[in-house]
Amino acid sequence: MTWMLSALAPAGLALVLTPVLATALLGCQGQVVAPALPVPAHTTAEVLAAAAPDDFRPLDPDDVLVLDFAVGRVVLALTPKFAPRHVANLKALVRQGYFDGLAVVRVQDNYVVQWGDPTEKKDLGAVPRNLPPEYERPLASLPFEPLPDGDVYAPEVGWSDGFATGRDLSTGMAWPLHCYGVVGVGRDEPPSTGDANELYAVSGHAPRHLDRNLALVGRVIQGFDQLTALPRGTEALGFYARPEQRVPLVRARLAADMAEHERPRYLLMRTDTPTWRAFVASRRTRREPFFAAPTGRVEVCNVAVPVRAEGPVVAAPAPSR
Repeated sequence: MTWMLSALAPAGLALVLTPVLATALLGCQGQVVAPALPVPAHTTAEVLAAAAPDDFRPLDPDDVLVLDFAVGRVVLALTPKFAPRHVANLKALVRQGYFDGLAVVRVQDNYVVQWGDPTEKKDLGAVPRNLPPEYERPLASLPFEPLPDGDVYAPEVGWSDGFATGRDLSTGMAWPLHCYGVVGVGRDEPPSTGDANELYAVSGHAPRHLDRNLALVGRVIQGFDQLTALPRGTEALGFYARPEQRVPLVRARLAADMAEHERPRYLLMRTDTPTWRAFVASRRTRREPFFAAPTGRVEVCNVAVPVRAEGPVVAAPAPSR
């Protein structure tokens, strides 16, 4: 078994929009002074309620992967812009039925859920093997909405194509981040050992030390609770010790290949609009009565891009506190 290395709002709603960009300064005691950012005018719920249709874009059904596990349905949004070869392999494997009958093989507490072939013997068919690493992309090829709050792991962070993203202007490269719900490709120790036949999803505190060490191919947009509630594995790294503990993956399909009447449809919030910036501001400084001490700062993985469901699916839950 391979293993994974440990738009404008409606009239009448005054939204605080573009954050003030400022360079962090060193105080007299050597402490970093955060840039001053405006206090939002509205709560997260109010921003979402006021969002206009143009604030969202439809997900391409060819980039929506529907996984029917024995415990329920889990849906992924794929990101071919970041890992085109791995996503192409994944789609090919799905369409040839490779994932049907596989299983969840690993549930590591506060880390990842992983699924694949427990026997390691299922034929991959004609898909390319040992794909080269796709851990970074030229930043010029991706749109980017920056987060001015700073980051520990990357020179700059923000969002590209609906995914939390890091970038480095000195190298000209950008990469997706290991935030909660992000899906990556398992591999062995050599970088070129991932075929997209084994996937994991981040189920705990964002393991950002994995950034640029594995290929990320998407994120869960519905049903992750079906997997995060599973019993934890008792073997090393959270692998299940006995076959009967593994949760079967009954069927995997791309939404584009499903019948029209059963095809799920999703809308992803755009990250290039004033409404998105108001949403980020509402997550940075919480205005809900519960918060006695709003922080005035936010970490990129704590601002998940909202998804709205259409068609025969249950809508995603509202953002948590």
